[in-house]
Amino acid sequence: MKMRMNKIIRSFFCICFLLLSLVQPVQGAEMELYATGAVLMDADSGRVLYGKNEDAVMAMASTTKIMTCILVLENVSQDDVLTVSAYAASMPKVKLYIQKGEQYTVRDLLRSLMLESHNDSAVALAEYVGKQFLSRELGEKDTADYTAEESRMAMAAFAALMNRKAAELGCTDTWFITPNGLDATEVIVQEDGSTVQKEHCTTARELARILSYCIRESSCRDAFLEITRTGNYSFSANGRSFSCTNHNAFLNMMEGALTGKTGFTNKAGYCYVGALERDGRTFVVALLACGWPNNKTYKWSDTRKLMQYGLDHYFYRSFTEEGIAFDAEGLAPIPVANGQTKRLGTDAYMKVRLGETQNGEGCRCLEGLLMREDEKISVKYTVAESLTAPVEENTPVGSVDYLVNDTVYRREMIVAAEQIEAVEPKWCVQQILVRFLLL
Repeated sequence: MKMRMNKIIRSFFCICFLLLSLVQPVQGAEMELYATGAVLMDADSGRVLYGKNEDAVMAMASTTKIMTCILVLENVSQDDVLTVSAYAASMPKVKLYIQKGEQYTVRDLLRSLMLESHNDSAVALAEYVGKQFLSRELGEKDTADYTAEESRMAMAAFAALMNRKAAELGCTDTWFITPNGLDATEVIVQEDGSTVQKEHCTTARELARILSYCIRESSCRDAFLEITRTGNYSFSANGRSFSCTNHNAFLNMMEGALTGKTGFTNKAGYCYVGALERDGRTFVVALLACGWPNNKTYKWSDTRKLMQYGLDHYFYRSFTEEGIAFDAEGLAPIPVANGQTKRLGTDAYMKVRLGETQNGEGCRCLEGLLMREDEKISVKYTVAESLTAPVEENTPVGSVDYLVNDTVYRREMIVAAEQIEAVEPKWCVQQILVRFLLL
């Protein structure tokens, strides 16, 4: 009987332990992922919700093509017609098998690029955009007549465009050399004459940031989504017919799957970057080195696991909701030294108010944020203790910061609500005369 009771007690404690383990806070959770580098990102804020070696620099294969696609869309019309160079036609598989001298619309080659991941289409598009940044002579020259060196010059101009965009997005560990993501290395000559070797690379965090830009911030985001969500696309050109099928299987795996791009090279392994939108939340997953043959499906299981983690644990919360928003009515007027007043001999004070939001380092002035239930929003404000006239209306005198885990996600400026001129002789004379007449 005693042994039976002990067994019941042990079973009871085991069940309690199991239940407690299921309700532990998720912030310390460790997911088993195949990818060497992985990120789950909130597309609207750029906040990393889950990361694994998210800042490790690695090759990214054909996920490169999301940057190629968005820059082509931003710089030329889809109705433009381009001519194929011998260099573009020489690209290795996977390819559309375009031929030197053939002409294609940008629209058709963009679908070839993003649906089938054709390497030759990527180079033809990059040359067409890149030649605009070359000399007038090369810009006007028929691409079919380009030498291999001239084609590489156009490619380099496009790569420079890619790297400028990456820098604008804050991607300091990303470097583009090719528009198709084929592994590449180049030597850069510095201003002092020294050299540095660079590889075609990115990080999971920065790859997710680039896709977030493509679907949220770019003026061509709608066109980008329309292209990358297309299931099948057929076209005819140069007496031939072509058919492209979208290989982003994730589009049919989860409700709300939005877009994405696969990639593979022997160096990079299987890579993927994709987005999901559901219930007003947009998540981006980036995976680098997610297995090698024959593990082609690892990227899909990792993507589903990360997306489900986001859906289960992160929900939108507004910074301006009642109980959180800063109450500007509590701001006291600020003393202004040497400021004019209505009466000589009285002290000047500046009334203040909330002004516009302002972008700052690490702050994109968001209206709200995807957060876990255990996370808190803190509000901190700073304001000048005193001012010196003259002070113009709307002059910044402080700020209100909304923080989550010590990171600022929204900043509102505290500004002067009026204008106060400095004391000067003419004003003093006027004040003395007014006082004398009143006497």
